[in-house]
Amino acid sequence: MRVRSVTIVLFLGLIGLGLFLFSRQSNDILINVSEDEDPGIEKKATPPPPAVIPKVTDIEPQKPLSFPPDKIKAIYATSWSASSEKKLRYIIDLIKETELNAVVIDVKDYSGYLAYNTELELPKKYNAVELRIPQLNKLIKRLHDENIYVIGRISVFQDQRLALARPELALYSSTTGATWKDHKGLTWMDAASTEVWDYNIAVAKEILSRGFDEANLDYIRFASDGDLNDIKYPSWDEKQLKTRVMKDFFEYVRFQIPDGRISADLFGLVTVNKDGLGIGQHLEFAAPNFDAVAPMTYPSHYFPGFIGFENPADHPYEVIKYSMDSAVKRMVDFQSLSSTTPLTVKMRPWFQDFNLGANYDSEKVRAQIQAWEDSVAGHPELDGGWMLWNPSNLYTREALAAEPLINQSPVTSN
Repeated sequence: MRVRSVTIVLFLGLIGLGLFLFSRQSNDILINVSEDEDPGIEKKATPPPPAVIPKVTDIEPQKPLSFPPDKIKAIYATSWSASSEKKLRYIIDLIKETELNAVVIDVKDYSGYLAYNTELELPKKYNAVELRIPQLNKLIKRLHDENIYVIGRISVFQDQRLALARPELALYSSTTGATWKDHKGLTWMDAASTEVWDYNIAVAKEILSRGFDEANLDYIRFASDGDLNDIKYPSWDEKQLKTRVMKDFFEYVRFQIPDGRISADLFGLVTVNKDGLGIGQHLEFAAPNFDAVAPMTYPSHYFPGFIGFENPADHPYEVIKYSMDSAVKRMVDFQSLSSTTPLTVKMRPWFQDFNLGANYDSEKVRAQIQAWEDSVAGHPELDGGWMLWNPSNLYTREALAAEPLINQSPVTSN
């Protein structure tokens, strides 16, 4: 089918935004195992008492890989999977036996729980620790011993525990005064709150100090998928552009973590849209501040009619190729117009390995990878690899090349 005009893409962008956010959120909810807190949080609710966290014995903190791969090829794992011997063995074997070389592990998911034995005082004070991974250092060492690059994923502004403990930092309803909730009943922190920034940056710093090779920031945007007209912001003045707020946040993260490797998950349509999509994300604002930017280009999350396709999920190659062609061109143009230091960011898109909108077999999964490789072929300096998302952490082995790209000897130094 012929590609429709960019005007149609921009006109329908917000429709796609709603579909994307609903689907991405639904996938996250599948990950959740036990959420027992009451979602109806009053703005003046009494914070929960500090949790009693079991004492655990762990080994010493690790160091990042001395020679990390140039192209990251990763799969996503929940903190529950990382703590399950059976699931972890599956993940390690899959990485060792294929072209994969990395894993993305939740250290703080949308629930707001830190999944490991943190030494940070605030998460403990806020009852925001759930020891799903009691021996984090030992886990990192085990993965590093297999020469696996380890990424820690942090959900930033979608955070149920912080909203419960610090409701004055969360979005609230102009109608009821209660903490605002999206269509899934989930609460959000104010993206303009520097206290919330510092809280999450402290988590990123800590996991990097424990040996994670990279901190990956997700949900770094304004809230959506709910009654947005009912939102009141405790910090944002509603005058400054959302894109400017997020730009300030991106720059602040890099200022606070000048040497650590950090990456940013961005909404897929950010690759073809420049108006912030109502959530504050702009590709050119994120790129200079991260080592990698990761557009979540899941074909099932694009709106019907995107580049002329009734069901974009049926056309993974075309959707990814169009999106990432645009992203690559924008990065090249941005660099040519920049009078600052050379841009060093890598592009590392997320791809779909789950059934939504279509049955995602090995052909469809591989088509996404091929589309990205074709898009970036002329600019290898931007190629940071790719990542696969499946909420159940079960991946299509047949879609992956069968030759391992990692050594079997550790390359860390302690």
